[in-house]
Amino acid sequence: MGNYGLGNGYGLGNGYSTTTNLLEGSMGSTVWGIVSLILALIGCFVVYFLFVVKKDNPKQKFLVWLKEFLSFKKMLIEPILKISYLFFAIFITLGSFALIGTSFLSFLLTLVFGNLILRICYEAMLMMIMIWKNTSEINKKLK
Repeated sequence: MGNYGLGNGYGLGNGYSTTTNLLEGSMGSTVWGIVSLILALIGCFVVYFLFVVKKDNPKQKFLVWLKEFLSFKKMLIEPILKISYLFFAIFITLGSFALIGTSFLSFLLTLVFGNLILRICYEAMLMMIMIWKNTSEINKKLK
């Protein structure tokens, strides 16, 4: 009757093995985190000096694309924004039809102003990208 520890027959174990497993798991993830940090630092410098800083252009098509991608000359945000705009415009349009039963006015307002506000926001984001493109083209022509 005097045994009131965790190993008292209720399936809780003695607590020591659970604590040890948690410490070993946490120690392993700490070590892996440090190894990942060191490898990422080495890899960062290797890729930077092999692709980004290097003045001559590679001959293979994939390496040209990789150099442009890593030096941010090729932007991925523009097609992502265009696709996400189409998704959200269709979502707002279809979602507005759920409001017909509630209020026809709220349906019309959501259909018109929801898509209008979405379009204005996306045009503002794309305008920033277009400004960047034009500025980089002007910069290339000046060099």
